[in-house]
Amino acid sequence: KDKDISVLITGENGTGKEIIARIIHYSGPVKENAFFPVNSSAIPETLLESEFFGHIKGAFTGAEKNKQGCFELASGGTLFLDEIADMPFSLQAKLLRALEEKRIKQVGGTREIKVDVRIISATNKDLKKLIEESKFRLDLYHRINTLEINIPPLRERTEDIKPLLEHYIAFFAKKKKKKAPQISENLVKELKNYSFPGNVRELKNLVERALILTD
Repeated sequence: KDKDISVLITGENGTGKEIIARIIHYSGPVKENAFFPVNSSAIPETLLESEFFGHIKGAFTGAEKNKQGCFELASGGTLFLDEIADMPFSLQAKLLRALEEKRIKQVGGTREIKVDVRIISATNKDLKKLIEESKFRLDLYHRINTLEINIPPLRERTEDIKPLLEHYIAFFAKKKKKKAPQISENLVKELKNYSFPGNVRELKNLVERALILTD
């Protein structure tokens, strides 16, 4: 509930890192403001600075009008930086400066813009190893990591399988206008013995597929 604390969420793909980020945001004092997710690995490197900080008209070829970046759009709320380990090293220094000074400068602009965002980051990679390989900045790591939350893979928390199964069965049965089937204890036992390489996301997809195929 302290909006000034930066949180780093770690865990394998499909464990629910963005869900945890949303829980943090909507439990805190800025819940009425924006929750703005950005996937650092999904944006072309040439456009990353513009996406984060915005740009002014004519700043580069194709910049036909002024554009606000995600820092401005998320100001007053939460900026969720997913896959932060994939952020280019060249951009990490500019991100660190923006976080420390709470000011940004648009691409092609000269005016500094004041922003106030809470940063929640997520990664499925070992940031400490990337720091040793000089692929991630140590100072940025400490800036985004006031608190770290590690989400264990589903195979290490099998007690969650049954409640998740019940949740997704009810969710997809309602969505597909079907009667929710009963869950056998044998099914739960079989699922607990499965490794779930895709974690919660895989369980969700298994349930949806089963409800599509069942009469």
